[in-house]
Amino acid sequence: MRYIHALHNYLKVTLLVAAAFVPHSAAAASCESLASFAIPQTKITSAQSVAAGDFAPPGNAAPIHNLPAFCRVAATLAPSADSDIKIEVWMPVTGWNGKFEGLGNGGWSGNIAYGALAGAVSRGYAAASTDTGHSGGSAEFALGHPEKLIDFAERSEHEMTVKAKAIIAAFYGNGPKLSYWNGCSSGGRQGLKEAQKYPEDYNGIIAGAPANSWVALLSSDMRNSVALLKDPASVIPPAKLALLHKAAVESCDSADGLKDGLIDDPTKCHFDPAALLCRQPAETESCLTAAQVAAAKDIYTPLINPRTHKQIFPGLEPASEIGWGAFEPKPFSISNDYFRYVIHKDPDWDFRTFDADKDVALAEKSDKDHLIRAIDPDLKKFIAHGGKLILYHGWSDNLIAPLNSINYFQSVVSKMGGLEKTEESVRLFLAPGMSHCAGGDGPNVFDMVSALEQWVEQNKAPERVVATHKTSGQVDRTRPWCPYPQVAKYKGAGSIDDAANFVCSPR
Repeated sequence: MRYIHALHNYLKVTLLVAAAFVPHSAAAASCESLASFAIPQTKITSAQSVAAGDFAPPGNAAPIHNLPAFCRVAATLAPSADSDIKIEVWMPVTGWNGKFEGLGNGGWSGNIAYGALAGAVSRGYAAASTDTGHSGGSAEFALGHPEKLIDFAERSEHEMTVKAKAIIAAFYGNGPKLSYWNGCSSGGRQGLKEAQKYPEDYNGIIAGAPANSWVALLSSDMRNSVALLKDPASVIPPAKLALLHKAAVESCDSADGLKDGLIDDPTKCHFDPAALLCRQPAETESCLTAAQVAAAKDIYTPLINPRTHKQIFPGLEPASEIGWGAFEPKPFSISNDYFRYVIHKDPDWDFRTFDADKDVALAEKSDKDHLIRAIDPDLKKFIAHGGKLILYHGWSDNLIAPLNSINYFQSVVSKMGGLEKTEESVRLFLAPGMSHCAGGDGPNVFDMVSALEQWVEQNKAPERVVATHKTSGQVDRTRPWCPYPQVAKYKGAGSIDDAANFVCSPR
């Protein structure tokens, strides 16, 4: 507990120091002069003007086209003796909208989100991204480095936010008037952690498919890998995942009264993969073996503690099957790394030995102070200063069960004293047919930033968010996403591919 106590004291000091050196109205600085800008525990490693046009990210990433001119600042933050947090802050040279956007990461992070930075500055935002304190997408960094795990879990995002605001204020002469967080998956977890622990950092937060129940989630993902890889007969190859997906959708598509290739509410779908069980003596490409059926049933089923019989994490929903390839032919790396490097501290740990009782208990003990988890439903401090939170989740998510977001939302409703009170500041949108954060059979191209801006800046709560689906670059369907527990219902006339012909209604 001593390092936790020390961390809290350090963060209090950091906030006081940051407030002292952020100018609220000062002369603007040139981009290059920021190279000598002094910030505690921070080394500015680069400050350079980038001309409008194309930008080539470091490494072998593809160039990003049609960017406005911007000031690019890179820095290394060292809030602890073992910290090595890289951040980049991008600021439009002209047309700054006066706002800041903090950008989330995915998985174990380990890289700057250049595409997200480009999107933000193109909208007029000053923006920042962090590698969360290490390089590469493995959790090996955490082995023997508890301070780096703290950086990944929460400190890097908060430190990035504080230092980025100071850099922005130095460049423009004024700090941002409003700040927004935008992230999905691990970035959604980061957003919720910000709202829960650092409620003053952001005015509005977008948290997509949040990996906030970190221990339970990665335990469930580990179970899914075991289910598919426990023996060669359990493996479901891509062609059969497509077969399973097609059967699940066809089984439940019309349950909402509309045959449209989407399962509107998978919780009402009772698809049994045994319907595809091979009846012939030999396996064929058009059926599943008994071992494959058993593996599919495991993945649809919540992870249950075999000793207490309590649910650890919800199962994945029908229509998520295409993405199950993430769990094979090797175990899912994010969960495998968690148990190898963070929990067992043994790079040679065998995922086949995973135990839903013992290993989950070890993980919960390791995260007893909720360092990585972001499950606190008490958002009162965030809401007290006008903060708004938008959650969203695809019903066909293949990595994080959408019921996890529903469960968290309902915990907030309980803490806030009811749905009506909660919806004043927190809303959840569920997307039929959308996979993990994006993609899938359903409409999955959307603008949540504009919805959040209108809510924070105009007090216009999002009553629906219209998403589009494209085929070969052409829009072929639009649909509204409705604030949970409402769903989009067809009016009974007009094209089912036009969002205008749907209304948000109670379930």
